Amino acid sequence: MRLDLENLAETPSNEIPGFYEGLVEALPSLESHHCSPGCRGGFLMRVKEGTMMGHIIEHVALELQELASMPAAFGRTRETATPGVYQVVFEYENEEAGRYAGRAAVRLCQSIADRGRYPKAELEQDLQDLRDFAKEGALGPSTEAIVKEAEKKGIPWMTLGARFLIQLGYGAASKRIQATMTNNTGILGVELACDKEATKRILASSGIPVPKGTVINFLDDLQEAIEFVGGYPIVIKPLDGNHGRGITIDIRSWDEAESAYDAARQVSRAVIVEKYYVGRDHRVLVVDGKVVAVAERVPAHVVGDGKSTISELIEETNNDPNRGEGHDKVLTKIELDRTSYQLLERQGLTLNSVLPKDRICYLRATANLSTGGIAVDRTDEIHPENIWLAQRVVRVIGLDIAGMDVVTSDISRPLRETDGVIVEVNAAPGFRMHIAPSHGTPRNVAGAVVDMLFKNEQASRVPILSVTGTNGKTTTTRLLAHIFRQTSKVVGYTTTDGTYIGDYLVEAGDNTGPQSAQLILQDPTVEVAVLETARGGILRSGLAFEASNVGVVLNVAADHLGLGDIDTIDQLGHLKSVVAEAVYPDGYAVLNADDPRVAAMAEKTKANIAYFTMKSDSQLVRDHIQKGGVAALYENGYISILKGDWTHRIEKVENIPLTMGGRAPFMIANALAASLAAFVQNVNIEQIRAGLTTFRASVSQTPGRMNLFNLGNYHALIDYAHNPHSYEALGSFVRNWTTGQRIGVVGGPGDRRDEDFVMLGKLAADIFDRVIIKEDDDTRGRQRGSAAELILKGIKQVKPNFTYETILDETQAINKALEGAPDNSLVVILPESVNRAIQLIKARGVVKEETQQTQPTTVSDSSQVGASGTTVVNRL
Repeated sequence: MRLDLENLAETPSNEIPGFYEGLVEALPSLESHHCSPGCRGGFLMRVKEGTMMGHIIEHVALELQELASMPAAFGRTRETATPGVYQVVFEYENEEAGRYAGRAAVRLCQSIADRGRYPKAELEQDLQDLRDFAKEGALGPSTEAIVKEAEKKGIPWMTLGARFLIQLGYGAASKRIQATMTNNTGILGVELACDKEATKRILASSGIPVPKGTVINFLDDLQEAIEFVGGYPIVIKPLDGNHGRGITIDIRSWDEAESAYDAARQVSRAVIVEKYYVGRDHRVLVVDGKVVAVAERVPAHVVGDGKSTISELIEETNNDPNRGEGHDKVLTKIELDRTSYQLLERQGLTLNSVLPKDRICYLRATANLSTGGIAVDRTDEIHPENIWLAQRVVRVIGLDIAGMDVVTSDISRPLRETDGVIVEVNAAPGFRMHIAPSHGTPRNVAGAVVDMLFKNEQASRVPILSVTGTNGKTTTTRLLAHIFRQTSKVVGYTTTDGTYIGDYLVEAGDNTGPQSAQLILQDPTVEVAVLETARGGILRSGLAFEASNVGVVLNVAADHLGLGDIDTIDQLGHLKSVVAEAVYPDGYAVLNADDPRVAAMAEKTKANIAYFTMKSDSQLVRDHIQKGGVAALYENGYISILKGDWTHRIEKVENIPLTMGGRAPFMIANALAASLAAFVQNVNIEQIRAGLTTFRASVSQTPGRMNLFNLGNYHALIDYAHNPHSYEALGSFVRNWTTGQRIGVVGGPGDRRDEDFVMLGKLAADIFDRVIIKEDDDTRGRQRGSAAELILKGIKQVKPNFTYETILDETQAINKALEGAPDNSLVVILPESVNRAIQLIKARGVVKEETQQTQPTTVSDSSQVGASGTTVVNRL
C-alpha cells in the first residue's frame, strides 16, 4: 500500500508519547518479530529506540494476520521520492484479508499515536473479521493439500472463479480439480458411485461382498424391506446422501426404523434399507488404481474422567484447537442430533451422566469426520488380499480417485474371513482423515494425486516468453508469436492492442498486465504463451507467473518517469529487470548487449544469458560467445545467431519486411531479439526464417508500428512513437527518406514530464522538415495546450526558424497534414488513436499499404554499424 504519514512523517516512534507501551499492550505477540536485530524482540527494540511509522504498520499488518491463523512473514517498507510517503509491502494468504490487515494496522497505529491505546474490542473485531475472510477464502482441507503438494513440486496453480475449480499448471499442459475430483474423473464413475444401490448391484455381480439391501420409496414398504434383509439390526440411509447425512445404523426396533426413515427422506426421496454388519468402519483410499491410505474411522465420542458430565466432556473436546466448524480444521466439533440422544438412551446415559474413568460414550452412530469422528491410520495393516480387492472395486466402478468404505472386524485379515463387506464407493473422497489422522502416520495422499496428473514437473507448464522494454515490446511480441506459429503450435499472446489466441482476437485493449497474461495461461488450448509485459502491470500487480522460460529485455529509456514512484531511468531499469530475474534457472534471459542498463541485468538473474546486438564487433558479445554462450547479431547485412563455433545466418535484413529493407535499424534489433528468443526455445532456423520473411509491419500484424501507406503522390507512415527513445528510433528510418519533404504530426501522452515534451520538440525539429503539433484527446490531467507549448519550446531551442503549425485536435491535425502533403513527401503520424489515424488515411481514396522499402536501396554485405547502432546504407 501507498502510505502517507502526514504529520507523523518526521516523527520516529520514540518521540510519540506512550506509543511503545500502547503497542506492546495491544499486540504483545510482536515480541516474536526479529526484524533487523535478528533476535526475538528485535522489532520492539527498534520501536523503543525509534523507527518510522511505515515500518511499524508493516509489522502490525503481518502480526494481525498471524493472530488470525493466516501466517505471513515477508515485508518491506521504503520511502518514495515524495517525503513522508512510503510504499509498504507485505505478504498475505488471502487478498481480501491482506487489504483489511493493512487498513486495520493503520487504524491501530493511528489510535495509539493519538490516544495511547487501541480498544481491545476493536482489536477483537479486527481479528474476527480476518478469520471470516480466511474462512470464506479457504480452499478446504483436501483441495489445500493438493495445492500445497503442487507448490512443492513447482507446479503453478490458480482459481478459476466458478464451482470451486482449481487449475494446476498452464495452458494446454494444465489439469483441473474440484475438491478431489479431477478432469480425468469419469462422469460415469461419479454417477455410479452416487447411486449407492446401483453400486452394490454392479459390485455384487462381480463377486464382491456387499451388504444385503433394497431401495424403497414409501414408508408402507419399510416392514417388507426389513424382512427382506433378514431382520434387525439394520441400516437406513438416503440413496443419494453424503457426509453421513440422514444415515442411521444399528436400528433394532420399529420405532427406531420409522424415525430413521423420516431422517433419510429429508436427504433423498429414495431410501436404502440394509443389513447392519458389526465391525469397525474403515476408509480405503485408492488413487490412480493403487491403495495409498487406509484409515479406521471412530464415531464421535468422549472418554470419562470420573468427575465430569458428558455435557462437560463434549465442551472440553470441542475446545481442542484442532476442531472447527465444518471442514476448516483437521477435526470437526461434536454436535448432537436425533441419533445422539438415541445412542445415549441405548447406553443408559444422559448428558448429565458422569462417566467412570476411561469409559467411552459414543455420541454418533456414523464414523464420519464431518460429524465429529476421529481417524486412526491403518495403512500398514491392511491385508494384501484386501488391497487387491479395493483396487479391483475402483476399476469396476471406474474412478481415478475413490474412497471405499469397508466394515470389518480386522482389516489385516481378508474380508472373506471376517464376513466383512464393502458398504460404499465414494467419488470425491475427503483427505482429512489421511492427511492428519488423530492417531498414526499422516499419509501424503495429495502427492499421489499430483503424481497421477503430472508425471514430471515440466509436464505442468507450456513455454512462457515474457517481453519487456521501453520501446519495441508489441512488435517483438507479435513477431515472436508469429515465429512460433511456424511450429504449428497454438500461440497465445498479449499486446498493447489486444489479447490473441491463434489467429483470433480474444479481447481488445491495452492488455499487457498480469490479468491478461493469466487469461492466456489458463486457456487449455494454448501451447505457447508470448506475453508483452509493461511497467504498469508489474508495478500494480507483479507478474502473472512465478517464472518464465525466456525473459526478453529490449531496452531501457526515459518514459513514464514520474509515475508510480519511478522517477529515474535507473529505477525504470531496476523495475524491468524483474522480467530477467523471473526466468527458470534452465531458461534464458535475452538481453540487449548495446544497452548498458539491460546488459547489466545478467548479474541479477540465475538463468542462462543470451545477448543480441547491432554491433558486430561488440566485445561483450564476443567474450560471451567464446565462453560457450549464444547471441544474435547484425553482421554483413544478415541477422545471425552465434553459438560456440557455429554461425547460423538466418536471413538478409533486406528480405525481412519488418526492417523496411534495412532502413529501420530499431526493427532489425526487434528481429534480432525475437529470433534469439525463439532459437533458445528450440525453434529451428528454417522456422525462424519463415517467420521473419512472412511477418510485415502492417495494420493486420503490427497496427500502429511502422505502418506505411502509398497514397499515390505521397506516402503516410503511422507509428506509435511517444517518447524520446522511440522518436530517435523512428528518426533513423525517416532520415533515410530522400525523395521529398518529411512532415510530422507530433505529440505525446499528457502524463509525461515537462522536460520530456521539450525533448520531443528538439527531436522532431531534427527529424522532420516541418511539423504539426497536436495533443491527445485525453490530456491525462494536463491543461489543454500546455503540452503543445512545451514541444514548441523544444523546437525553437534547436531551430528557431523551423516551420510548424499547432492544431490541438488530432483528427484536424492529421487531415491538414494529408491535405497539404507535397508530391513524393512522407507524412509521419504519431497518433493517440491508431485506429482513427488508419481510418483517416483510408478515407482519402485509393490507398496501398506497403511493407517493403518504397525507395530503391541496397544493404551492402560490408555494412558497418556505428556506435549509435544505426546502419550505414549504401544508396543506389
